[in-house]
Parts: sequence; structure tokens; C-alpha cells
Amino acid sequence: MIAALEEALGAHRLFVSGLLHDGAETIALISPDEPGFWAHVTAQPEFSDDGPDPLDRWSERVIGALAPRFGARALYPFTGPPWQPFVSWALQSGQSFASPLHLMCHTRMGLWASVRGALALPGLLPLPKPAENTCATCPAPCTAACPVEALGPDGYDTEACHAHLDAPEGADCRNLGCLARRACPVGESYGRLPAQSAWHMRQFHP
Repeated sequence: MIAALEEALGAHRLFVSGLLHDGAETIALISPDEPGFWAHVTAQPEFSDDGPDPLDRWSERVIGALAPRFGARALYPFTGPPWQPFVSWALQSGQSFASPLHLMCHTRMGLWASVRGALALPGLLPLPKPAENTCATCPAPCTAACPVEALGPDGYDTEACHAHLDAPEGADCRNLGCLARRACPVGESYGRLPAQSAWHMRQFHP
């Protein structure tokens, strides 16, 4: 079933980024498959109809359409309450880890890790072996990359981050994405485009 799901997701430039058992179901986490995802999704109708939240609406349309095909329930991180425990699921899958910045780091996506939704598949399907925790052996350049030290062991300093983004020197983060995320060695090979990071930064900091 997972191979068929991966094939179906591939047509939408998505992939299964983690699997875990939850009760009597198998949760398949679904993430952008780069390179290629951003060019694909921004060519979809949701990005040209002037409606709000185009990425979320596209995710609901695509993942929601796949759910009945696999007898599954579609779940999303942006709808609630109740809010689904996507971060906990990602960590339980053994494919993502808590980075030194307390941001989720995926074995393939690095600190660019994101999840567009999930399918709760019936039954307890076979799970892959947990991946090696790349953060455990990494020199952690992410910890020194933020110019205002907004990310660290004491948590996320939202005020410092937004103040930096408001300043002229914050243009690098605004236009290319968070410097700390960009410093992740694993994420360097993921193929995330600066245009995608800039779009997400505008949603975070209009």
C-alpha cells in the first residue's frame, strides 16, 4: 500500500516523510518533494485565484482526494481544534529528530522539514527502520547562524526575530529564508528554492 501511495503522491511532488502506528491505524506523514515541488504547486489554481491560504487549500484538495482511494482519513496541521500532534508524530516516526534549536530536523529535509498533511491508513502496516539521528554527530552550525540569537536552548525569541526581520539587515532572512535553517548541512541537498522560503517568510512576517 505504501508503494502505491508514494506513486500517487509523486504526481503532486509529495512524498511520505514518516510512518508510525497510532492505535489501529498507520499514520503516513506527507511532505513536499524537492526539487520540483514549488514549481509544481505554484502553478496550481489555488495560487492564481486570489483566495487566502493557497498552499493549505491545495494541500486539502490533493490529500483529501487521495484519502478515499486508500480507505484513509485525511489530517492536516492547519485545521483544528482538535489539533493533531504532527510534531510528536514526526519524532515518533524515527525519520525526524529534535535539533539543538528545538526545531524539527528530518533525515532528508533537514531544518526545512515541513508536513502538508497525513493519511491515517487502516491497519498496522510495516514500518521502516528508524533513520540515523544526524543531529547527534553534526557540528551544529545552525546554533551560531541566527544574527540575533533568536533560537536556542531557552526557546524561540519571537520578538527578537520579528525585530530583525523589520530591520534592513534582516533582508537576507526575508528574501532567502531563515539563516539558521539554511545552515543545516542535511537541508543543503534538499533543493528548497529561495523563492519558496521567501514566500513562507512573508506568511510568517507580512
